[in-house]
Amino acid sequence: MPTEVILIAAVTVDGYIARHNLEVTSWSEDLHLFKEQTMGSPIIMGFNTYSTLSAELEGRETILIHRNEDPKAILSSIKEERCFVIGGGKTYFRFAPYITHIYVTPHPYIFGQGVPLFDGTPEEMRLGFQDLVTVNDKKGIYQYQYRVLKQ
Repeated sequence: MPTEVILIAAVTVDGYIARHNLEVTSWSEDLHLFKEQTMGSPIIMGFNTYSTLSAELEGRETILIHRNEDPKAILSSIKEERCFVIGGGKTYFRFAPYITHIYVTPHPYIFGQGVPLFDGTPEEMRLGFQDLVTVNDKKGIYQYQYRVLKQ
């Protein structure tokens, strides 16, 4: 099982990852950073997220999770030390107990409704700040990196 299970997401400032389940997210400005950070690592996603991709994510093992699959069993099958959970909201929720780090990039949008970061109510997580990565300083877009603190 990986020692680092990283949730990585672009969100609106009101906490949504998309307007609807099948939105091809064109508003995210951190795709170059996403590619750099996830390259060479397994990436885990749900079917809706997979169906919104415009191309295969080359250089990364793609693990497509279905509703009835056990997140712990999937993580146990990964031999690498690090993997990324890349969406969507239901997948983030299901993997929440195993998340060790959160990389979140708030974007200057408010949708008011849509797909929340966690589509469900996860257990409370305390986070420790690790780093701030510049995405676009002129627009005030930064990636916040946290580690999940043990309760």
